Amino acid sequence: MKAMILAAGRGERMRPLTDTVPKPLLKVQGIPLIEHHIERLVSAGFYEIIINIAYLGHMIPEVLGNGSRWGVTLHYSDEQSEGALESAGGIVKALPLLGDEPFLLVNGDVWTDYPFDPHFTLPDSLAHIILVPNPEHNRAGDFALEEGRAICDEDETRYTYSGIGYYAPKFFWGLTYGKKPLGPILCRKMEGDLVSAELFRGVWNDIGTPERLSSVNASV
Repeated sequence: MKAMILAAGRGERMRPLTDTVPKPLLKVQGIPLIEHHIERLVSAGFYEIIINIAYLGHMIPEVLGNGSRWGVTLHYSDEQSEGALESAGGIVKALPLLGDEPFLLVNGDVWTDYPFDPHFTLPDSLAHIILVPNPEHNRAGDFALEEGRAICDEDETRYTYSGIGYYAPKFFWGLTYGKKPLGPILCRKMEGDLVSAELFRGVWNDIGTPERLSSVNASV
């Protein structure tokens, strides 16, 4: 199974830290955040990783290279000319690199010990997303969970989408090229009962502000 790390965002809330460095290269314990992701993916058994880049994107391959120092192959989906395409738009552009089999998707700005599984299958859905208890900055949550299925229902108890999921390329078929957020597309697929989910209660942090980055650095 391949993995894709979403690493193209501007990181406005992380300013001024991201004025000169793309958010994936901000450091946790002296190591760029994206390197932590690569190390955990490799240790789990992923050996081919796609990374989308946009804002200051040229700096990421300059730091990471082709992946040989981890024994992994890195591919870059370059969005620098058009600007970040948002999550779904970035995946649509990267589909030729992702191939025909299900892949793991990881937001580049989360810190987690979720156990990535290169053998995960999607027998009865087009996506399987990982939900987490709601953090203070997203107290309303994103999606509900009922008997292993994700539901886009504001009347139910909702949890936060972790930015981690397993997706079949077919999930994105028919979507045109361009900027597209992932949330509304997930909701549409949930209406067709095509998205399974689980609640993960382990370590998970959305490193979206300098304060949250400081908090993670202080806790590891």
